[in-house]
Amino acid sequence: MSQGPRSGLAAVSSALLAMSRHLEVRDVLKTIVASARELLDAQYAALGVPDDHGGFAQFVVDGVSDAQWKAIGPLPRQHGILAAMLHEARPERLADVRTDPRFEGWPAAHPELADFLGLPIRDGDEVIGALFLANKNCPKQQGSCGFTQEDEDLLGILAQHAAIALTNARLYERSRELTIAEERSRLAHELHDAVSQKLFSLRLTAQAAAALVDRDPARAKGELHQVAVLAAEAVDELRAAVVELRPAALDEDGLIATLRTQTQVLDRAHTARVTFTGNGFRALPAAQEEALLRVAQEALHNALRHSGAGHVDVSVARRGGGAVLRVTDDGGGFDPHTVRRAGRHLGLVSMRDRASGVGGTLTVESAPGKGTTIELEVPGG
Repeated sequence: MSQGPRSGLAAVSSALLAMSRHLEVRDVLKTIVASARELLDAQYAALGVPDDHGGFAQFVVDGVSDAQWKAIGPLPRQHGILAAMLHEARPERLADVRTDPRFEGWPAAHPELADFLGLPIRDGDEVIGALFLANKNCPKQQGSCGFTQEDEDLLGILAQHAAIALTNARLYERSRELTIAEERSRLAHELHDAVSQKLFSLRLTAQAAAALVDRDPARAKGELHQVAVLAAEAVDELRAAVVELRPAALDEDGLIATLRTQTQVLDRAHTARVTFTGNGFRALPAAQEEALLRVAQEALHNALRHSGAGHVDVSVARRGGGAVLRVTDDGGGFDPHTVRRAGRHLGLVSMRDRASGVGGTLTVESAPGKGTTIELEVPGG
């Protein structure tokens, strides 16, 4: 056997082992793309997972800097060559993608792609993604494609195993979501039973105290003492439940990863574009992180359900020893004073309570027709 095939087989083996080490979907996608680019020695590689609305639920690139990716703008739609791979489900190997009649251009900041190799990723009869590479690092004559049939075969092997890895990662995430949901349901039932019993006892004791106030003040005093004890126990039950109900993803993944995942899910589920920007920073105390997450969730709910926004952006950034969360939408906006007078709070009371509970500051900027920005700043530990 020649050195070339052995090198190719070793590279494929390394790529498959790398994919098998990850369980999170995002990590699997990144590993597939990086492995494909290294395996075929290309300048660029990307993998798109389609949604049901003509766009991509996820789109991962390798060979493009963060600054370039930010300048490129929104994720691509399913058009041109990408659409052909998804809908016609066949490989595409082109000498110059720009001369193909299906080519529809790209944003100004997009790198120039020439020779091109793309394959669909299939799970049975379903196309669950499109994997493509561009600009192979090799000498090539004018008008010829650097990618060979051998490259296409290798990428085909990788795509088959990518489908398995991606499907397994999705099943793992779904299993974890179900486990979390079942655990939260169990805790909710326990909370209901425990606190309901305490409150029922408290109510009966308070009624007994009221009946004794006039004819036996001493016994009434004892009953009122018992009311205080039962109320304190109920508060302790509630606090313990709140600790247990702290979002599991927040504990496991941290604030930035949790918010990024949740905005990606909302982006897929709604017609509005939902984006997230956030830089990793030193972890905040649990109470601060949960307040940031809950306020973000409430603000996102308002923007997506009530504002008619076309774009909602969530960002988290470090500020001093703490952090600042901003949720901005381009929806219909509202007059915060009018909303308050009308008794409709849009969750603002809850958000302000969460902010004050951790020593934070909540700011709401909105006006009819001007969109809404909700900002929460929390101190560090």
